[in-house]
Amino acid sequence: METPDREGRSEQQRSRAARWAPVTLGTVFGAPYAVLAVARYRRMADTSWDLGIFDEAVRHYAHFQAPVVDIKGPGFDILGDHFSPVLAVLAPVYRLFPGAVTLLIAQALLLGVSAVPLTRAAITRLGTGRGTALGIAYGTAWGLQRAADNGFHEIAFAVPLLAMTTTCLLDRRGRAAACWCLPLVLVKEDLGLTVAAVGALLVLRRERVLGCALVLFGTAAFAVTVGVLIPAMNSAGHYDYWSKVGGGGTAGSLLKPFLSGWDVKSQTLLVLFGTVGLLALRSPLCLLALPTLGWRFTATDTVYWGTDWHYSAVLMPIVFAALVDAVVAAESSPRRWLRGWAHNVVPAVLGIALTFTLAGRLPLQDLLHTATYDPGPRAPAARHALAEIPDNATVETNIGLMSHLTSRCDVFWVGDTKGLTPRYIALDLLNGWSTPVTDPVGYARSLHPGATYALLSNVDGYAVLRLNSPANR
Repeated sequence: METPDREGRSEQQRSRAARWAPVTLGTVFGAPYAVLAVARYRRMADTSWDLGIFDEAVRHYAHFQAPVVDIKGPGFDILGDHFSPVLAVLAPVYRLFPGAVTLLIAQALLLGVSAVPLTRAAITRLGTGRGTALGIAYGTAWGLQRAADNGFHEIAFAVPLLAMTTTCLLDRRGRAAACWCLPLVLVKEDLGLTVAAVGALLVLRRERVLGCALVLFGTAAFAVTVGVLIPAMNSAGHYDYWSKVGGGGTAGSLLKPFLSGWDVKSQTLLVLFGTVGLLALRSPLCLLALPTLGWRFTATDTVYWGTDWHYSAVLMPIVFAALVDAVVAAESSPRRWLRGWAHNVVPAVLGIALTFTLAGRLPLQDLLHTATYDPGPRAPAARHALAEIPDNATVETNIGLMSHLTSRCDVFWVGDTKGLTPRYIALDLLNGWSTPVTDPVGYARSLHPGATYALLSNVDGYAVLRLNSPANR
């Protein structure tokens, strides 16, 4: 006869829940993230040029070409910006379904699937009820929501890899953790340091040979990538982001930006660890967050310090796995208060996650509003502007129409064609201008002296111009 657990479930019921609940949650959260991202795309509400950049790169991969991204400058190889060859994985799907929507759905699926190993690990250790609750809290974590709501970024691949790495660490399976974390060096250059952190944790656990190997590999991968590979593919011959990390990356230059901005940084740390009830700080797994927090907090660019954008997505699997680890350890603590908090922290964390979502204006809340699914009053004008531009044209544009053109045209950032005169200029005149453009033809003339552009249309703030007298196509 089967013995019921503390939740009154038999072994067979627990096994069924452990098998299906994680998969269900992965699907449940992947779908709304996809809906959220695609709805924003339909509203022409891109928040940056990043979606267009990645769409252009994957398009070239899909056609067996170097990942040239003209948005960053004519002929610019994206591997000379950030080292993310993992993007080539999307090429076969993109070849079948070209367009930025493919990237957005892929990102949503990657974020959703990361909930599977974490939920499974939580159910195994904490029981079905608390484990599922933790999975829901993770799936609605603010870091994932910010990533899903801000176009597409390569770090989407790192989130499930880190979820698998941390759950293997929970299981004390060092070799499996090493295998899952190694591909991180192909996602983004800074993640080599996270690989090294995994190795350092294994050393602390007395898996010294494997741990030292990972420390050496991760550190070497980071050094070679930023010191050799990226500069070799960068048109200026250097790593562009050194200027954003302490003004140069030396010990002295790192200290000044690190010491400043703690009004913002302290809030980021409070939100990050407060999301998991602070208990996660008792787990050594939190060491894996140090490389990401380190480069962000030594950056001179203040956008890295806060909780907006996608930069915290890679931290979500780490702190939630750390929470599972800390709960298990604390439940056997001799301190009564700590045992009590460990038993109740998961419902509290779920409450925090849902409160943040519903009351904190996080993106998933938008799914409850009908306006989210409305393309908006400017959508017909945007479609008309896009229809004016033929396939395979060279187009100079800004954010408004960019990601809707990159799958079929050679796209350049407005004002950065470096002497090349594109066949078309497409402008969203209502967004992204410090000084409004009221004369599109005159503006085109200022961009390309000696070339004459004719205004094809200017409807509801979307202006499209075509080159009449080419000076240099």
